[in-house]
Amino acid sequence: MNIQWYPGHMTRARRIMKEDLRLIDLLIEVIDARVPASSRNPDIDELGRGKARLILLNKADLASETWNAIWEKYFIGQGYSVVKADSRNQAQLKKVNAAVQEACREKLERDKKRGILNRPARAMVVGIPNVGKSTFINSFAGKACARTGNKPGVTKGNQWIRLNKSLELLDTPGLLWPKFEDPQTGLHLALIGSINDQILNKEELALELLTFMLKQYPEALKERYGIEAAAGEEPLNALEQAAKARACLVKGGGYDYGKAAGLLLDDYRSGRLGRITLEFPPQQN
Repeated sequence: MNIQWYPGHMTRARRIMKEDLRLIDLLIEVIDARVPASSRNPDIDELGRGKARLILLNKADLASETWNAIWEKYFIGQGYSVVKADSRNQAQLKKVNAAVQEACREKLERDKKRGILNRPARAMVVGIPNVGKSTFINSFAGKACARTGNKPGVTKGNQWIRLNKSLELLDTPGLLWPKFEDPQTGLHLALIGSINDQILNKEELALELLTFMLKQYPEALKERYGIEAAAGEEPLNALEQAAKARACLVKGGGYDYGKAAGLLLDDYRSGRLGRITLEFPPQQN
């Protein structure tokens, strides 16, 4: 599948983000732990050059714990500060504040030498649609200060949020980039819900997911749908077994592939299929 999606409002959002970068000390980049590479906008590295960087490996509870640790090590090796978290869990986010202060330590020390005291660190929260930026901010702040939703594009404009005396956050809209050079990137973003479902063929998307899972996570399919994945199992046969398990049938005894595909994607995105990572660091390929 070759998936491309770049709504017009994102061009304006990128321009505003670029203008606001002069106001901030730190970029907090929220990415999806299930697709850590695909969920990173390559423009962010260019826009954030010279700024302190913190990667929030979000939705870590939906990804393989083993691969979470490997991805964390990988990003640390690239020079980033990294925190693994489930943004819905406030207790897990306590470590974010410590990571923010550490990432901004040099800046705060420079301020102190200049006689600038008690100015809060200012962080911009960036990321592609539907990786959980607003949920992170609301949980981190302990209140509903940023709008959230289970579809891409809920945050439309930038907004400042003062968390405490030491930290202010700038929330930004989800921002994609104009063209996905690697078709796998578009596929991965579609699977996690960062692409508008209305432009997608869900049956094709479900078959792509099944192709991957039959190879990497066959036990998850067996546990959820009773799929007996023999070597070389065709994804269409697996979708039929899932349709049968979930009673996705039509008159005459046929299978409702569209309904089964939708349920499969919902099960994956919600974590009902288990903790599944879709991509791995370059050195592990």
